[in-house]
Order: sequence, then C-alpha cells, then structure tokens
Amino acid sequence: MNLYRMLRQRAEAGRPVTVGLIGAGKFGTMFLAQARQTPGLHVLGVADMNPTSAHGALGEAGFAADRRARDFGTALHQGTTAVVEDADSLIAADGLDVVVEATGNPAAGIRHARACVRHGRHLVNVNVEADALCGPLLAQEFARAGLVYSLAYGDQPAIICELVDWARTSGLPVVAAGKGTKYLESFHRSTPDTVWDLYGIAREAAERAGMNAQMFNSFIDGTKSGIEMAAVANAADLGVPPDGLAFPPCSVDDLAHVLRPPEVGGRLHRAGQVEVVSSLERDGRKIDRDLRWGVYVTFAAPSDYTRECFREYGLVTDVSGTYSALYRPYHLIGLELGVSVASAALRREPTGAPAAFNGDVVAVAKRDLKAGERLDGEGGYCVWGRLMPASDSLAAGALPIGLAHGLTLRQDVPQGAVVPRAAVELDPEDGAVAARAEMERAFAPRQAAQ
Repeated sequence: MNLYRMLRQRAEAGRPVTVGLIGAGKFGTMFLAQARQTPGLHVLGVADMNPTSAHGALGEAGFAADRRARDFGTALHQGTTAVVEDADSLIAADGLDVVVEATGNPAAGIRHARACVRHGRHLVNVNVEADALCGPLLAQEFARAGLVYSLAYGDQPAIICELVDWARTSGLPVVAAGKGTKYLESFHRSTPDTVWDLYGIAREAAERAGMNAQMFNSFIDGTKSGIEMAAVANAADLGVPPDGLAFPPCSVDDLAHVLRPPEVGGRLHRAGQVEVVSSLERDGRKIDRDLRWGVYVTFAAPSDYTRECFREYGLVTDVSGTYSALYRPYHLIGLELGVSVASAALRREPTGAPAAFNGDVVAVAKRDLKAGERLDGEGGYCVWGRLMPASDSLAAGALPIGLAHGLTLRQDVPQGAVVPRAAVELDPEDGAVAARAEMERAFAPRQAAQ
C-alpha cells in the first residue's frame, strides 16, 4: 500500500520511473492520460507504426506539443517524450525502466517481450493475446533474467488475480474466479459487420471514435473472455472447465449461489476454476445488478467458526452460509495501468504473471469453412476462440487462436468444430510458431491446485 509514497520519493530525488509505450490505441492513450498526472513517472517514448496516431494519443492525453522530443537522449534529459515508429529502438533506449506492450498482436508481443529480456527492461504486458499463446514461457525467460513480466493492472485478469491472492492469503479456499460479460450463445457467430448492434453502440458513433470493429468483436464473440480466463488460470493456477466457459447468467447478489461446486447445486464443473458470468438471461432479458464490467472471486468458509463470522459480519452467502463472494463492479482499463508499472519498477513484483499452462484458447469455426479459405484471426469472420484445458488442446492437436491469422485452410472445417493444426500449414521458422512450440515442450500441462 505504499506505491504512491515510493513514486513521490523517486520524483523528489529527480529519478522518475521511465516508461516506454508500444501501441498508441485506446488502452495506451488511457495510460498516458494518467501517467501525466502521476508523480514519479516519466513517459520516455511512444512507439507506433503510425506516428500520427502516437502524436494524436499524446495530444488527447494532454501532452503539449512542446513536451515532445525527436530522440530519446533529449527526452531523458529534458523530461519530454519521444515518438518513433520502431519499437525496438524504444526498447533499446538508454535509461528506460519499463516497457508497456499494448499492440494486441500476439506475434509482435512475443517479439517485443524477448527484446525486453535482451535489453534488461521490465515488461507490463497489456497484450493478453501473446500471454495466452505463450505467456508461461515468456514469464520464465524474464524470471531467469532477473526481470519482471507482469499482467496489466486495470485489465481484468490482473484484478482477478489480486482477488484470488487476497482470498488465499486470508486462508479462504478459492472456489471460482472470473469476470462478467454480455453473452448469448448466438454471439459466437458474430462478425465485424454485426458487432455494433450486439455491443449496444451506434455504428456511426463507433466509426467516429475510431473503434476497431474486429477488436471489439472479439469481446462479443467470446474470444476475449477465453483469452482473459486462460491468463487467469495460468497465473492463479486455477482449473479450466473441460467443455469451455459456460457463461451462466448471474447477478452480483447470486455469485455465491451460482458459482459454487456442483455437488451443492452450483453451476461450476468443479471447485477451483475460472468462469465468466453473463449479464443477460438466455432469452436476452437483462439481469438486474449484473457484473458486465466487473470481476469476482467466490470462496468457501473452511470451518464452522469462519462460516459463523460470515453470518455475523453480513456477508452475502449461499443458503448454506458456506460460500460467499467478493466482487468489483468496474475495471478502469488503462487508467489503472500505472499500478503495474510502479510495482514492476519499485517492488520488482508483477501484478499477476503466468506460472503454469492450465488453459489454452483454440480456434473454432463460426460457420462452415472450406478448404482454400484464409483465416482472419481473433474477432474476424471465420473463427472464435474457445477456452480449453491445455492438456485437452494439445491432445486434440487444436490450432491456438493466436496463430489463426493469415493461414489458408487445407481442408473443410464444419461450423462449431475446433480447427485442427493439421488443417493449416504452420511455418516453424515463424517467431510466434516457434515460441509456442518451445512453450509446449517446456510446460507439460498439469492439474491445477484446488
């Protein structure tokens, strides 16, 4: 609880934590807006393939034009911010402490992470797509180098991990952990053409705001939920339901009732797993007091005495009084990211990091796919990403969603079927493909802790 004090000390000493941002999209812009308000943080540089976007993000976040530099040396000594196209030059810049990777591109994320290891930079990985593809391997490489690899606070996985850690540190067995979302089964077939109606945003407003339809579609079609829950399962050592996420409808008041073990009437596959709850009933009716934007953990009283304490202190429980929940109704995305940056630089501690390979996210056909079609990846027209136990994914030879972009099918795949790796030709020399293969060799899936 002393990160702010530590940042103030660095500011007073004239040694702010220096940060480099890769990817000037919405998440990055939100971080920039708050970094400018935080003593002890200095945004040394922003890297984006489109420098105009980077300058636009800085302007929107309140960075005056005269506070931008042409090179990193000037930025370091004058307390200004440089803008570049080349992320590698930012990672290599003298005096840089922490890199924030916010591209959302798994291949780029892996490449940038390994560059951070080479140059001795801590990494806050907003790129949960890269984390789901081979995060355990990357975290291991950072640990061996004495560096921090961290999930991004403000994004839901890191906040869920914080709740899990709170429960376990308090001696409360974790029964389930996850988040809320807007879900109906038909959403799995959503495409960038249908996303705005399902998301509840006017198409014209989305276009004016520069929102990326394919990226937002990954939230609606279930892919992002799978990716984020894989990150949580791997970081918090939780189990993954064998049939994928069930998305049970649930209000915040019913968390302890719905998200409890099946032997006592709950909707879980077993205790100690991830799950996502829906803000909609299956017939489309909106649930009162839903958790669409929030996160939760359910936990059990390990003794009669603890159960009595639950009752005495007014916890909302299931009918038995044994199971309860703690939830947070909102997450602030990039506005909270400074917590991860400060924790990595000042405490040398991540706000969540993968340590096991429990969960994987695989490509599933949105419609009947024909040989010769080209897959367009997460949030596109062809496939969505389903969460699976990693052991099941590997046994089935499933294609990870993080690799399902730009590949041509060699065989038909029916709607609803998992796309097999044999249906595409993967280039073993490709960096992301090679890193994934390396991770699979290094991390044999095992049973998650209860």
